Amino acid sequence: MHSSEGPTTYRDLDRLADQYAAALLGRGVAPGDRVVIWSHKCTEAVAVMQAALRVGAIYIPVTGSNPPARLTKIVANAEPALVVADEDAAFRAHKAGWDRAPLLSLDELRRKASEGARPKPYENQPDEPAYILYTSGSTGDPKGVCISHRNSLAFVEWAAAEVAVGPQDRLSNHAPFNFDLSVFDLYAAFRAGASVHLVPQEMAYAPEQLVQFMRDRGITVWYSVPSALSLMIREGGLLDGPVPPALRACIFAGEPFAVHHVHALRKGWPQVRLLNWYGPTETNVCTWYEVTDADLERDRPVPIGRACSGDTVMLDPDNGDEGEVVVSGPTVMLGYWGKEPHRGPYRTGDMARRNSDGDLEYSGRRDHMVKVRGHRIELGEIEAAIASLDSVSDVSVLVVGSGLEAQLHAAVVSSQANRPSLLTVKRACAERLPTYMIIDKLHILDDLPRTANGKTDRARLTAAAEAGEL
Repeated sequence: MHSSEGPTTYRDLDRLADQYAAALLGRGVAPGDRVVIWSHKCTEAVAVMQAALRVGAIYIPVTGSNPPARLTKIVANAEPALVVADEDAAFRAHKAGWDRAPLLSLDELRRKASEGARPKPYENQPDEPAYILYTSGSTGDPKGVCISHRNSLAFVEWAAAEVAVGPQDRLSNHAPFNFDLSVFDLYAAFRAGASVHLVPQEMAYAPEQLVQFMRDRGITVWYSVPSALSLMIREGGLLDGPVPPALRACIFAGEPFAVHHVHALRKGWPQVRLLNWYGPTETNVCTWYEVTDADLERDRPVPIGRACSGDTVMLDPDNGDEGEVVVSGPTVMLGYWGKEPHRGPYRTGDMARRNSDGDLEYSGRRDHMVKVRGHRIELGEIEAAIASLDSVSDVSVLVVGSGLEAQLHAAVVSSQANRPSLLTVKRACAERLPTYMIIDKLHILDDLPRTANGKTDRARLTAAAEAGEL
């Protein structure tokens, strides 16, 4: 493992995890207890994750930049036995008068165990919880997605086999630990004995540094949200030089990827596998699609493909039109922490249609379907039409106003010096969509606001548009 602190061998990581496990036991942490890890990305945080698993506890990663107020909400829901924080987070917590749960810094916890301590590992059952990932809830309170060992292994074993991860590989870790993309980065590497290279949080959206990181570290398998790759193409010169010599697979997931950027990667990196993975946190990756030369003829986002990880993926209704993506199988979560266990298939809230090849094509969120002047509109369909323009790097379509005053606004990031005009964007809509789905206003932005996981923050965009601040 390589972090900002330097390289760590598997032997050293194993010893460090044992020390932390002994310290957790010394603090009275028992099987089934929750341990919150509030930290920036570092080797010590990974070791505490492993330590929690070794004593049968459930770990909860929380990015160190999260404020104490958000951590308070997570702690209120999870009721952890212990919060382990990096030095910066521990300082902020103490400054805020933290009294919600026992809290120790990483150094304080490590000092609780003697060198060489090696407690007997807890023997878990496949359907016991392994970790909880907190996502934003519709009520404003974080929701804890509870993932079992079986859930995680079903995905990791499929993904590691599909990508053929071996001990010679060097995987990037772009996503924060509380984002499910990081599960592949860490555990596929651990499974194969590969090295994993932690991208520091401050570098996550610094395009030139990311491109240099990919080259300097000899990354063989890259995995990130599409927006990071778009930024690297647009502002980091990702495709300006030769193909990164070690890179053999580039994986993207989490949101649609502008099709012209997919085309650019396919043309520029013909020998690099390009994989589109799909799945919400509640299922991790449940479908996948590999980009081929045939996709160079495409003017819509590439498909999300077919079921994987042992899952079954259906559309409801599946009548030749579009339906909601419904997932059943081994990756479906145990449920939300503190709520009733999840039973049966998981309804994603995502809409898709099946193409003539049998692949699923994502068409948007069910809750992004709106009515404008009496017409039912899927915002994702408008976004796909606008994203077909070479001059558009990223786009989000919003509804501003209500009733007869409702208008469709497009917030666009330009990919070229000649920025798209309102007329150009309207023409792109008119060529693909009915008249009532043509946008009314265009906003050109340097970048779209992002959530902590790198996805478009629609709530912030809409609030800014309604306030006339775009």
